[in-house]
Amino acid sequence: MLLSSALQDLNFVKIKGDTNIEINAVAYDSREVIENSIFVAISGFAVDGHTFIQKAIDMGATAIIVEKDLNIEGNITVLKVNNSRTALARISSNFYHRPTEKLNIVGITGTNGKTSISYFLKSIFEHAERSVGLIGTIGTMINNNVEKNKNTTPESLNLQQIFSKMTKVETDHCIMEVSSHALNLNRVAYSHFNTAIFTNLSPDHLELHHDMEEYFEAKAKLFELAKDYNIINVDDEYGKRLIQIVQNYDAKLLTYGIENTADIYASDIKYSANGSTYMVHTPKGCIEIKVNLPGVIYVYNSLAAIACAYSNQIPLEIIKEGIHKLEGIKGRFEIVYQKNNYKIVIDFAHTEDALKNALLTLKQHAKGRIIVVFGVYADAGESGTDKRKAMGQVAAKYADFSIVTSDNPKDQDPDLIIQDIVQAIEKESGSDTYDAVIDRKEAIKYAIDISEKDDIILIAGKGHETSQIIGKTEIPFNESEIVLDILKSKNQVLEI
Repeated sequence: MLLSSALQDLNFVKIKGDTNIEINAVAYDSREVIENSIFVAISGFAVDGHTFIQKAIDMGATAIIVEKDLNIEGNITVLKVNNSRTALARISSNFYHRPTEKLNIVGITGTNGKTSISYFLKSIFEHAERSVGLIGTIGTMINNNVEKNKNTTPESLNLQQIFSKMTKVETDHCIMEVSSHALNLNRVAYSHFNTAIFTNLSPDHLELHHDMEEYFEAKAKLFELAKDYNIINVDDEYGKRLIQIVQNYDAKLLTYGIENTADIYASDIKYSANGSTYMVHTPKGCIEIKVNLPGVIYVYNSLAAIACAYSNQIPLEIIKEGIHKLEGIKGRFEIVYQKNNYKIVIDFAHTEDALKNALLTLKQHAKGRIIVVFGVYADAGESGTDKRKAMGQVAAKYADFSIVTSDNPKDQDPDLIIQDIVQAIEKESGSDTYDAVIDRKEAIKYAIDISEKDDIILIAGKGHETSQIIGKTEIPFNESEIVLDILKSKNQVLEI
């Protein structure tokens, strides 16, 4: 492709060189530069790509995109832009021939529920015989093959590569989780969204956004990009605010909920330990829905999926079957062991709201105690301390016994993280309602050792993840395998 074609619709100032040269690749990491690449120098939080320009040239870059005034010698084309991240998104979209214009893209944002909504939708779309790909927390799925993502929403270059792969295998629909980081850092810029879905908002990622207002503003950016439908949870306080904001947007507004008047809503909800049934009401009629995941959160998440499927003209009977066919999601209320009333459940709950929902759901049907094993991943600053205290308070209120351990401490002191959590538990429910075990595997073993025949153990925070980050080292850590290995060593019979 000619460099001039890759630069289409990009505002830039040419510092030097020719734009009518052939380019073979785009890169923002100098290690991935090949001969005749465009290298986009991004000023990151920890690393400044401008310091790697010479390395990129040595690797074969013939065009450089910069934000700073630099003297770059040699037969190199140098272009200056206001924002390198936005430029990377524009160039990447052009280089891969604007693939999002060939896809029906559904973007899902909010604090909790994004992954389960995407899997509900995938099941519905596939039952409707529509080809679909996923991008999100669990990874990228194309033709049911899963590849791990570095981020929930990949960087714009990687994202456009994924979209291009989908179009090449004739995928028609892409369902993607859109993180607040991605929206703030312009990773989804120049991606054409047909539908945007809002789930809910509770404290999370405040190390980047500083406060809830900034967090909300980041999430709200997605709804400016949707051209067909904005689908919003009317029962969430931030959802109500978002509804007011999007009223004058071109995309049609479609609301869902349980408590307030909505376009798509549930009634006659019946909860059980294994799922829920309810009657869904839509402008085109109503039908009974069975969800195979327990708790009100999965009623909300299935309603969001139903609203999206409805907006895509999928008949209610097919929607019903699609929801019912989804038997479970890796790391989302996943029962890894069950014997009569005794259960061990793994869930991704890593925010105070998600942990509260998980514990309340289990408590409704528990015959014995609820024992929760959890930690809080590394968060810097006051927001990190606030989150630890909030998680501790939730555990103290809704669990019978807490085992506080490490999550992904990274470079932070795990003892200090745990100390913040246990102080909150002690203040809320006393010192006899918890233990602290810094090693997460030992914490899981301890929970199993102290549990009795009717107890439920909830291992919260990591869900589908299969590694743990301690310092700068990522170690294998598959919780379902760890649980089963511990049980085998105790000669317990597996019954699921």
